[in-house]
Amino acid sequence: MIRSIVFPRKLGRSLDDLRPAMRLLQALGFAAGNEWHEDGSHGVEMLAPAGGVELIAAPDEPSVDAMVEVADADAAYEIVKKMVPTLSPKSGDKGGALAVRISKEIGDTSYGARLFEVEISGMRLGFLTYARKTTAQGIESNLDARGKRFAIVVARFNSFITERLLEGALLAIRQCGADPAGIEVVHVPGSFEIPGAARQLAESHRYAAIVCLGCLLRGDTAHYDVIANEVTRGIGQSAQETGVPHGFGVLTCDTLEQAIDRAGLKSGNKGYEAAMAAVEMSCLRQKLAAHGSEAGR
Repeated sequence: MIRSIVFPRKLGRSLDDLRPAMRLLQALGFAAGNEWHEDGSHGVEMLAPAGGVELIAAPDEPSVDAMVEVADADAAYEIVKKMVPTLSPKSGDKGGALAVRISKEIGDTSYGARLFEVEISGMRLGFLTYARKTTAQGIESNLDARGKRFAIVVARFNSFITERLLEGALLAIRQCGADPAGIEVVHVPGSFEIPGAARQLAESHRYAAIVCLGCLLRGDTAHYDVIANEVTRGIGQSAQETGVPHGFGVLTCDTLEQAIDRAGLKSGNKGYEAAMAAVEMSCLRQKLAAHGSEAGR
């Protein structure tokens, strides 16, 4: 019978007061869910892939209001460290209570997890990665863009949407540690031209990964289906044949409203997600190459 569970938390008096927490949580992978607005009050759900209620027997109260499990606590910590200066109020500003700060530095727990804690406008959140309990050792990547070059191919058609996808992609790559000077942005007329430009960039062997951004809206003819299929096939073929990871951030939507939701509103920013995937795959590519070399010795 239960479909979901949400714990309401007041962080301020206006929608602007919520934005620091929303930006930080979205950067760490939360998706914006249902919204409500009534009589000057506002609510925005921040959704995780899974959730639950933890029951604790202990002499003291928990140090956090919610604990969030992440795939890589160290990578999440680096993202939070970069975002804290931009999310916290400047000296002398009113509303110091809305500051975002790291309340507990990252470290190992007695039960083998990696953990750090953050305070956002009085809400206390913990982020941790549990120690592996299985004996099988898998190969897992991280989100480290330091010292790497990335290319972003973005379509000008439907620029109202693609510019927002580009903003999300640039933010994601910078948060992962890339030097802004090492990010090349290439503009093409429309989504159909993305695979050709991406292929040429990948074949130059100058970039760790390529991020492809565009927006296709369904019309009254079969043109949409033809273009969507060709763009998807072309980007996938470029990635497979060059070996360079390609992040897929081309929206294929029925309506403009759907596209707007996926360019930074209810469904997050798909440009941000595509760039994160590109960074992770670039790191995984290095790990797999190193793993193959070790296995061949």
